[in-house]
Formats: sequence, structure tokens, C-alpha cells
Amino acid sequence: MAKLYFRYGAMNCGKTANLLQTAFNYEERGQKVCVFKPGIDTKNQTKLLSRIGLERPTDFVCSSNDNVYEIIENDYANVACVLVDEAQFLDLAQVDQLALVATELDIPVICYGLRTNFRQTDGGFEGATRLLQIAQELTELKTICSCGKKATRTTRFLDDQLVTDGPDILIDNGKTKIEYRALCHKCYLEYLAKTNRHDS
Repeated sequence: MAKLYFRYGAMNCGKTANLLQTAFNYEERGQKVCVFKPGIDTKNQTKLLSRIGLERPTDFVCSSNDNVYEIIENDYANVACVLVDEAQFLDLAQVDQLALVATELDIPVICYGLRTNFRQTDGGFEGATRLLQIAQELTELKTICSCGKKATRTTRFLDDQLVTDGPDILIDNGKTKIEYRALCHKCYLEYLAKTNRHDS
């Protein structure tokens, strides 16, 4: 029986590059894949683009009310694998639908995404939380902090200042510098202490 996989990590751990490599491996062997992402991820429009320059178009972009099981059953039932980028942006129902793709259609589904949001104090992303609950196989993709240690936290900086509150999705208004960084626990605590001193 096919499985639902979740490959997760902090920012810049190579999730999209890993997805594109996996797609290439299937296609090199003459097998079709279905690649999609949630529409809330508007960067690069309908393409996937990795930091190292690999890219490809998606087969479709789903909206929050799409039933991804029905889309795959109707249009992609002949594929060898389903690959999902930015899976943290899926909703709970869509993750459950992907689990059905694996069990009912017998198609492996490999989801790539962030494990937590930048706040790190609440439930995080709905899609990631559900994947952590029900995926049959979990794999952490690792990256390093600027200090050289393993990075475990995705953090948001506005104008080079760590922020720990705000919406999950932040649209660039052209006035504030928005940056996401992968940090180890120690560096995160150091930035947090600086932020708290600045706020007090």
C-alpha cells in the first residue's frame, strides 16, 4: 500500500530542491508525477523554483476549497507519485484527502513543508500539524544556522529585527524589509533577548 510522507524542515533546508530531484528521478525512469502547491503560496506564480536554480511548472495550484482527492482521481490517477510543495499551507481536510489518495488510489504522496510557523508558540500551520499527526513516514530535512549549528527554527525578521507575532502570511509592502532565517535554538534565544531588551 502507498504511503503519505511528510518531509519537513526549517527555511532553506532544500525542500523544493528535494521535491524537484524526486520528480526528476521518477520521470527519468519513464514514470509520470503530479506536482502541485497551495495557491496561498504566490511566489513564482505557478512554478516551483529552488534556491539553487532548479525549476519546473506545477501541474495545478489548489485553492483552499479544492478537494485534492477528486482532482487527482479525475485528472492524475495514472501517475506514479504525487508531490506537494509548501504543504504547510494545506488545510486539515486536504491533508486527509491526500491520505486517501495514498490508501484508496494507491499513489504515494510526498509532502514538503515547514514544521512550524515563525511564532513557535501556537499550533503552527494547520497543514503541517495534520501531516505530523497522520503521515506514515516523517523525514527531517536539515540545514544549518549562520553559526554553523543545526537550524531548527524558522524565524521572521522585519527590518533586521526578530518578530514573534503577526499573521502567518505577510505580503511585502515595499516599505519594510521582510526576511526569514533558519536559526539554531541558541541563536534564536540570543535574538529574542535582544528583541526583549529593545522592546522594554
